[in-house]
Amino acid sequence: MLSLVVLISGGGSNLRALLEASEDAEFPARVVAVGADRDADGFAHAEEFGIPTFSCALSAFADRDAWGDAMLEQIRLWNPDLVILSGFMKLFPPRVVDALSPNLINTHPAFLPEFPGAHGVRDALAARVTETGASVIIVDNGVDSGPIISQRRIPVLPGDTEATLHERIKPIERELLIQAVLDIANGHINLKELATA
Repeated sequence: MLSLVVLISGGGSNLRALLEASEDAEFPARVVAVGADRDADGFAHAEEFGIPTFSCALSAFADRDAWGDAMLEQIRLWNPDLVILSGFMKLFPPRVVDALSPNLINTHPAFLPEFPGAHGVRDALAARVTETGASVIIVDNGVDSGPIISQRRIPVLPGDTEATLHERIKPIERELLIQAVLDIANGHINLKELATA
């Protein structure tokens, strides 16, 4: 049984999908804690499922390194097998990534390496592409540049806005994330091998 710490910054729709999946006794992973860089709305999902939460606001620390160390300390209290960045909108300092990698994964609303960064959906629309997608990756010290675990394309429809396109990407992100957790738990994906390939 994989133990998961999920980190969020917002509403936590991917977190909710994981919590619902893990209610199935056959699902080989359990969320043990949910963390955030603020008092995130998604904490409501954790509370509903009885999952402990923690938050560390960057503004409460002298610098990013001190904040990263505090986040790492909180994460390590739960001794997770896997840490999932799920709409977590802060970049960890390299030493935090190095401490957790390769068991640190992230979802992204684009078909990487296309459109990395905080505005993947907006950037896809601005580029007038006919397709974009969603990806699950191992986090490295770049911006959405780590090894790809899985990804899927979806079409960009005429008249799509950032909001409508993002709403169509989100279910794909959730499906990819849950399948990735299953594949990691069942040994079909070896993160160490993927990270060094």
